[in-house]
Amino acid sequence: MASAQGSDRKFKVAIVGATGAVGATLLQILAERKFPASCVVALASARSAGSEVEFGRRSLVVQDLEQYDFNGTDIALFSAGGDIAAKHAPRAAAAGCYVIDNSSKFRYVDEIPLVVAEVNPDTIAMAREGRIIANPNCSTMQMLVALAPIHRQVGIERINVATYQSVSGAGRSAMEELGRQTAAMLSFQSPKIERFPVQIAFNVIPQIDRFEGNGYTREEMKMVWETQKILDPAIKVNPTAVRVPVFYGHAEAVHLETAEPISVAQVRELMRTASGVELVDEAVAGGYPTPVTHAAGNDPVYVGRLRKDLSHSRGLSMWIVADNIRKGAALNAIQIAELLVEHYL
Repeated sequence: MASAQGSDRKFKVAIVGATGAVGATLLQILAERKFPASCVVALASARSAGSEVEFGRRSLVVQDLEQYDFNGTDIALFSAGGDIAAKHAPRAAAAGCYVIDNSSKFRYVDEIPLVVAEVNPDTIAMAREGRIIANPNCSTMQMLVALAPIHRQVGIERINVATYQSVSGAGRSAMEELGRQTAAMLSFQSPKIERFPVQIAFNVIPQIDRFEGNGYTREEMKMVWETQKILDPAIKVNPTAVRVPVFYGHAEAVHLETAEPISVAQVRELMRTASGVELVDEAVAGGYPTPVTHAAGNDPVYVGRLRKDLSHSRGLSMWIVADNIRKGAALNAIQIAELLVEHYL
Protein backbone atom coordinates (compact mmCIF):
# COMPACT_ATOMS: atom_id res chain seq x y z
CA MET A 1 0.00 0.00 0.00
CA ALA A 2 1.31 3.44 -0.84
CA SER A 3 2.16 5.75 2.00
CA ALA A 4 0.20 8.93 2.64
CA GLN A 5 3.08 11.25 1.90
CA GLY A 6 1.38 12.64 -1.22
CA SER A 7 -1.37 14.36 0.77
CA ASP A 8 -1.33 18.17 0.86
CA ARG A 9 -2.88 18.32 4.30
CA LYS A 10 -1.10 17.63 7.55
CA PHE A 11 -2.64 15.91 10.55
CA LYS A 12 -2.15 15.92 14.29
CA VAL A 13 -1.44 12.39 15.53
CA ALA A 14 -1.33 11.06 19.09
CA ILE A 15 0.39 7.82 20.10
CA VAL A 16 -1.16 6.35 23.26
CA GLY A 17 1.25 3.92 24.91
CA ALA A 18 4.25 5.56 23.27
CA THR A 19 6.76 4.06 25.72
CA GLY A 20 5.82 0.43 24.94
CA ALA A 21 7.19 -1.89 22.28
CA VAL A 22 4.29 -1.30 19.88
CA GLY A 23 4.32 2.44 20.61
CA ALA A 24 8.01 2.66 19.70
CA THR A 25 7.33 0.75 16.47
CA LEU A 26 4.38 3.02 15.65
CA LEU A 27 6.66 6.05 15.94
CA GLN A 28 9.35 4.36 13.85
CA ILE A 29 6.95 3.46 11.02
CA LEU A 30 5.28 6.89 11.03
CA ALA A 31 8.70 8.40 10.38
CA GLU A 32 9.73 5.76 7.83
CA ARG A 33 6.55 6.13 5.76
CA LYS A 34 6.65 9.95 6.01
CA PHE A 35 3.11 10.10 7.32
CA PRO A 36 1.73 13.63 6.74
CA ALA A 37 1.75 14.68 10.38
CA SER A 38 1.84 18.33 11.39
CA CYS A 39 2.43 17.20 14.98
CA VAL A 40 3.02 13.88 16.71
CA VAL A 41 2.20 13.68 20.42
CA ALA A 42 3.59 10.88 22.62
CA LEU A 43 1.23 9.87 25.43
CA ALA A 44 1.64 7.44 28.32
CA SER A 45 0.90 7.14 32.03
CA ALA A 46 1.82 9.83 34.54
CA ARG A 47 4.88 7.89 35.68
CA SER A 48 6.33 8.06 32.13
CA ALA A 49 5.48 11.73 31.59
CA GLY A 50 8.60 13.80 31.01
CA SER A 51 10.61 10.93 29.56
CA GLU A 52 11.59 10.95 25.89
CA VAL A 53 10.89 8.65 22.94
CA GLU A 54 12.45 8.61 19.49
CA PHE A 55 10.57 9.82 16.44
CA GLY A 56 12.76 9.75 13.36
CA ARG A 57 15.78 11.93 14.01
CA ARG A 58 14.25 13.76 16.94
CA SER A 59 12.91 13.05 20.38
CA LEU A 60 9.42 13.63 21.74
CA VAL A 61 8.68 14.41 25.37
CA VAL A 62 6.05 12.03 26.70
CA GLN A 63 2.88 13.69 28.00
CA ASP A 64 0.42 12.42 30.61
CA LEU A 65 -2.53 10.73 28.89
CA GLU A 66 -4.87 11.57 31.77
CA GLN A 67 -4.29 15.29 31.26
CA TYR A 68 -4.29 15.31 27.45
CA ASP A 69 -7.06 17.14 25.57
CA PHE A 70 -7.87 15.33 22.30
CA ASN A 71 -9.60 18.36 20.78
CA GLY A 72 -7.78 19.22 17.55
CA THR A 73 -6.17 15.76 17.28
CA ASP A 74 -7.09 14.02 14.03
CA ILE A 75 -5.92 10.45 14.68
CA ALA A 76 -5.00 8.62 17.89
CA LEU A 77 -3.17 5.31 17.70
CA PHE A 78 -3.85 3.39 20.92
CA SER A 79 -1.57 0.61 22.12
CA ALA A 80 -1.96 0.64 25.87
CA GLY A 81 -4.32 -2.21 26.76
CA GLY A 82 -8.05 -2.67 27.03
CA ASP A 83 -8.61 -0.79 30.30
CA ILE A 84 -6.86 2.32 29.00
CA ALA A 85 -8.75 2.09 25.70
CA ALA A 86 -12.07 1.72 27.51
CA LYS A 87 -11.42 4.89 29.49
CA HIS A 88 -9.77 7.17 26.95
CA ALA A 89 -10.80 6.04 23.44
CA PRO A 90 -14.43 7.19 23.86
CA ARG A 91 -13.36 10.64 25.07
CA ALA A 92 -10.93 10.94 22.15
CA ALA A 93 -13.71 9.95 19.74
CA ALA A 94 -16.10 12.41 21.37
CA ALA A 95 -13.55 15.15 20.67
CA GLY A 96 -13.73 14.31 16.94
CA CYS A 97 -10.56 12.22 16.83
CA TYR A 98 -10.40 8.94 14.92
CA VAL A 99 -9.15 6.19 17.26
CA ILE A 100 -7.32 3.11 15.98
CA ASP A 101 -7.08 0.72 18.92
CA ASN A 102 -4.76 -2.27 19.23
CA SER A 103 -6.45 -3.82 22.26
CA SER A 104 -9.30 -6.33 22.13
CA LYS A 105 -11.70 -3.90 23.83
CA PHE A 106 -13.71 -2.92 20.73
CA ARG A 107 -13.05 -5.81 18.34
CA TYR A 108 -16.32 -7.61 18.93
CA VAL A 109 -18.64 -4.60 18.97
CA ASP A 110 -20.86 -4.96 15.89
CA GLU A 111 -20.86 -1.31 14.86
CA ILE A 112 -17.08 -0.88 15.24
CA PRO A 113 -15.05 -1.99 12.21
CA LEU A 114 -12.33 -4.59 12.72
CA VAL A 115 -9.89 -3.87 9.91
CA VAL A 116 -7.01 -5.58 8.14
CA ALA A 117 -5.79 -3.04 5.59
CA GLU A 118 -5.28 -5.59 2.80
CA VAL A 119 -8.49 -7.53 3.50
CA ASN A 120 -11.49 -5.31 4.37
CA PRO A 121 -10.48 -1.62 4.08
CA ASP A 122 -13.99 -0.58 2.99
CA THR A 123 -15.33 -1.28 6.49
CA ILE A 124 -13.49 1.82 7.76
CA ALA A 125 -16.52 3.76 6.52
CA MET A 126 -18.47 2.29 9.46
CA ALA A 127 -16.38 4.47 11.79
CA ARG A 128 -17.58 7.81 10.40
CA GLU A 129 -20.00 8.23 13.29
CA GLY A 130 -18.41 6.40 16.23
CA ARG A 131 -14.82 7.30 15.24
CA ILE A 132 -13.32 4.08 16.70
CA ILE A 133 -11.59 1.41 14.58
CA ALA A 134 -10.28 -1.85 16.03
CA ASN A 135 -7.00 -3.49 15.05
CA PRO A 136 -7.22 -7.32 15.03
CA ASN A 137 -5.14 -9.74 17.04
CA CYS A 138 -1.70 -10.24 15.49
CA SER A 139 -2.13 -13.97 14.87
CA THR A 140 -5.47 -13.45 13.12
CA MET A 141 -4.12 -10.58 11.06
CA GLN A 142 -1.19 -12.36 9.45
CA MET A 143 -3.31 -15.41 8.69
CA LEU A 144 -6.04 -13.40 6.96
CA VAL A 145 -3.61 -11.35 4.85
CA ALA A 146 -2.52 -14.67 3.34
CA LEU A 147 -5.90 -16.42 3.21
CA ALA A 148 -8.14 -13.62 1.96
CA PRO A 149 -7.03 -13.97 -1.70
CA ILE A 150 -7.84 -17.69 -1.58
CA HIS A 151 -11.24 -17.04 -0.02
CA ARG A 152 -12.06 -14.47 -2.71
CA GLN A 153 -11.06 -16.94 -5.42
CA VAL A 154 -12.68 -20.22 -4.33
CA GLY A 155 -14.10 -19.74 -0.82
CA ILE A 156 -12.78 -21.21 2.43
CA GLU A 157 -15.01 -23.49 4.47
CA ARG A 158 -12.73 -24.52 7.34
CA ILE A 159 -9.38 -23.55 8.86
CA ASN A 160 -7.25 -25.65 11.19
CA VAL A 161 -4.38 -23.56 12.57
CA ALA A 162 -1.63 -24.10 15.12
CA THR A 163 0.29 -20.96 16.05
CA TYR A 164 3.88 -20.64 17.24
CA GLN A 165 3.81 -17.23 18.90
CA SER A 166 6.83 -15.25 20.08
CA VAL A 167 7.10 -13.84 23.58
CA SER A 168 7.01 -10.22 22.38
CA GLY A 169 3.29 -10.76 21.93
CA ALA A 170 3.05 -10.88 25.72
CA GLY A 171 4.96 -7.62 26.21
CA ARG A 172 8.33 -6.44 27.38
CA SER A 173 8.17 -8.33 30.69
CA ALA A 174 7.76 -11.59 28.75
CA MET A 175 10.80 -10.88 26.59
CA GLU A 176 12.82 -10.06 29.70
CA GLU A 177 11.74 -13.33 31.32
CA LEU A 178 12.84 -15.35 28.30
CA GLY A 179 16.20 -13.57 28.36
CA ARG A 180 16.71 -14.10 32.11
CA GLN A 181 15.67 -17.75 32.01
CA THR A 182 17.89 -18.49 29.02
CA ALA A 183 20.89 -16.84 30.69
CA ALA A 184 20.21 -18.69 33.93
CA MET A 185 20.00 -22.09 32.26
CA LEU A 186 23.14 -21.50 30.21
CA SER A 187 24.85 -20.74 33.52
CA PHE A 188 23.51 -24.01 35.01
CA GLN A 189 21.10 -22.17 37.30
CA SER A 190 17.40 -22.77 37.87
CA PRO A 191 15.16 -20.41 35.88
CA LYS A 192 12.83 -18.11 37.82
CA ILE A 193 9.20 -18.33 36.66
CA GLU A 194 7.19 -15.10 36.98
CA ARG A 195 5.52 -13.96 33.76
CA PHE A 196 4.48 -17.35 32.32
CA PRO A 197 2.74 -20.25 34.11
CA VAL A 198 5.73 -22.53 33.39
CA GLN A 199 9.29 -22.10 32.13
CA ILE A 200 9.41 -20.54 28.64
CA ALA A 201 13.15 -20.90 27.92
CA PHE A 202 13.82 -24.06 25.85
CA ASN A 203 10.14 -24.91 26.12
CA VAL A 204 6.78 -24.45 24.38
CA ILE A 205 3.58 -23.55 26.23
CA PRO A 206 0.18 -24.57 24.78
CA GLN A 207 -1.65 -21.73 26.51
CA ILE A 208 -1.97 -18.06 25.55
CA ASP A 209 -4.39 -16.00 27.63
CA ARG A 210 -6.99 -17.54 29.94
CA PHE A 211 -9.05 -20.67 29.34
CA GLU A 212 -12.65 -20.23 28.23
CA GLY A 213 -15.53 -22.49 29.22
CA ASN A 214 -15.20 -24.57 26.05
CA GLY A 215 -11.60 -25.58 26.80
CA TYR A 216 -10.09 -23.20 24.24
CA THR A 217 -8.01 -20.23 25.36
CA ARG A 218 -9.12 -16.68 24.72
CA GLU A 219 -6.28 -16.24 22.22
CA GLU A 220 -7.65 -19.18 20.26
CA MET A 221 -11.20 -17.84 20.37
CA LYS A 222 -9.97 -14.45 19.14
CA MET A 223 -8.89 -16.20 15.94
CA VAL A 224 -12.37 -17.69 15.57
CA TRP A 225 -14.32 -14.51 16.31
CA GLU A 226 -12.08 -12.21 14.30
CA THR A 227 -11.82 -14.44 11.21
CA GLN A 228 -15.58 -14.66 11.09
CA LYS A 229 -16.08 -10.90 11.57
CA ILE A 230 -13.40 -9.84 9.07
CA LEU A 231 -13.55 -12.50 6.37
CA ASP A 232 -16.76 -14.53 6.53
CA PRO A 233 -19.08 -15.56 9.40
CA ALA A 234 -19.56 -18.97 7.76
CA ILE A 235 -15.89 -20.00 8.01
CA LYS A 236 -15.22 -22.62 10.69
CA VAL A 237 -11.94 -22.14 12.57
CA ASN A 238 -10.21 -24.69 14.81
CA PRO A 239 -7.15 -23.07 16.48
CA THR A 240 -4.40 -24.08 18.89
CA ALA A 241 -2.24 -21.21 20.13
CA VAL A 242 1.24 -21.97 21.46
CA ARG A 243 3.90 -19.71 22.99
CA VAL A 244 7.45 -20.49 21.84
CA PRO A 245 10.87 -19.19 23.03
CA VAL A 246 11.33 -16.73 20.15
CA PHE A 247 11.63 -12.98 20.75
CA TYR A 248 9.95 -11.58 17.61
CA GLY A 249 7.78 -13.11 14.89
CA HIS A 250 4.77 -15.40 14.97
CA ALA A 251 4.53 -18.54 12.81
CA GLU A 252 1.44 -20.53 11.92
CA ALA A 253 0.84 -23.97 10.44
CA VAL A 254 -2.41 -23.53 8.55
CA HIS A 255 -4.53 -26.27 7.02
CA LEU A 256 -7.63 -25.13 5.14
CA GLU A 257 -10.49 -26.68 3.21
CA THR A 258 -11.78 -24.68 0.26
CA ALA A 259 -15.32 -24.60 -1.12
CA GLU A 260 -14.07 -25.24 -4.65
CA PRO A 261 -10.92 -27.03 -5.79
CA ILE A 262 -7.77 -24.97 -6.34
CA SER A 263 -4.30 -26.15 -7.29
CA VAL A 264 -1.10 -25.38 -5.43
CA ALA A 265 0.14 -23.60 -8.56
CA GLN A 266 -2.90 -21.32 -8.50
CA VAL A 267 -2.37 -20.57 -4.81
CA ARG A 268 1.28 -19.74 -5.47
CA GLU A 269 0.23 -17.25 -8.13
CA LEU A 270 -2.30 -15.69 -5.75
CA MET A 271 0.40 -15.32 -3.12
CA ARG A 272 2.83 -13.77 -5.62
CA THR A 273 0.35 -11.01 -6.44
CA ALA A 274 -1.34 -10.55 -3.04
CA SER A 275 -0.87 -7.20 -1.33
CA GLY A 276 1.31 -7.50 1.78
CA VAL A 277 2.41 -11.08 1.04
CA GLU A 278 5.84 -12.39 0.09
CA LEU A 279 6.13 -15.96 -1.15
CA VAL A 280 9.15 -17.97 0.09
CA ASP A 281 8.34 -21.47 -1.06
CA GLU A 282 11.03 -23.82 -2.30
CA ALA A 283 11.16 -27.50 -1.37
CA VAL A 284 14.80 -27.29 -0.33
CA ALA A 285 16.56 -26.85 3.01
CA GLY A 286 15.97 -23.27 4.12
CA GLY A 287 13.53 -22.57 1.30
CA TYR A 288 10.81 -21.37 3.69
CA PRO A 289 10.29 -18.34 5.94
CA THR A 290 11.06 -18.30 9.66
CA PRO A 291 10.59 -15.62 12.33
CA VAL A 292 14.33 -14.94 12.60
CA THR A 293 15.44 -15.16 8.97
CA HIS A 294 12.50 -13.33 7.41
CA ALA A 295 9.85 -11.84 9.67
CA ALA A 296 11.61 -9.91 12.44
CA GLY A 297 11.81 -6.22 11.58
CA ASN A 298 10.10 -6.56 8.20
CA ASP A 299 6.67 -5.60 6.84
CA PRO A 300 5.42 -8.54 4.73
CA VAL A 301 3.46 -11.60 5.71
CA TYR A 302 5.63 -14.48 4.46
CA VAL A 303 4.09 -17.67 3.07
CA GLY A 304 5.82 -20.99 2.41
CA ARG A 305 5.48 -24.81 2.61
CA LEU A 306 2.51 -24.71 0.20
CA ARG A 307 1.21 -28.21 -0.52
CA LYS A 308 -1.94 -30.23 -1.06
CA ASP A 309 -3.50 -31.83 1.99
CA LEU A 310 -3.02 -35.59 1.66
CA SER A 311 -6.19 -36.26 3.64
CA HIS A 312 -8.72 -33.99 1.89
CA SER A 313 -9.50 -33.44 -1.81
CA ARG A 314 -9.96 -29.69 -1.31
CA GLY A 315 -7.36 -29.29 1.43
CA LEU A 316 -4.29 -27.07 1.41
CA SER A 317 -1.45 -26.67 3.89
CA MET A 318 0.81 -23.65 4.33
CA TRP A 319 3.22 -21.95 6.72
CA ILE A 320 2.66 -18.25 7.51
CA VAL A 321 5.17 -16.01 9.30
CA ALA A 322 5.12 -12.31 10.22
CA ASP A 323 6.57 -9.83 12.72
CA ASN A 324 3.82 -9.67 15.32
CA ILE A 325 4.84 -6.25 16.64
CA ARG A 326 5.48 -4.61 13.29
CA LYS A 327 2.84 -5.99 10.90
CA GLY A 328 0.73 -7.62 13.60
CA ALA A 329 0.10 -4.34 15.41
CA ALA A 330 1.89 -1.15 14.37
CA LEU A 331 1.98 -1.27 10.57
CA ASN A 332 -1.65 -2.25 10.14
CA ALA A 333 -2.70 0.62 12.43
CA ILE A 334 -0.72 3.08 10.33
CA GLN A 335 -2.05 1.61 7.09
CA ILE A 336 -5.55 2.26 8.49
CA ALA A 337 -4.49 5.83 9.34
CA GLU A 338 -3.26 6.25 5.75
CA LEU A 339 -6.64 5.10 4.47
CA LEU A 340 -8.34 7.61 6.78
CA VAL A 341 -6.15 10.39 5.37
CA GLU A 342 -6.84 9.32 1.80
CA HIS A 343 -10.58 8.78 1.99
CA TYR A 344 -12.17 10.12 5.17
CA LEU A 345 -10.32 13.16 6.56
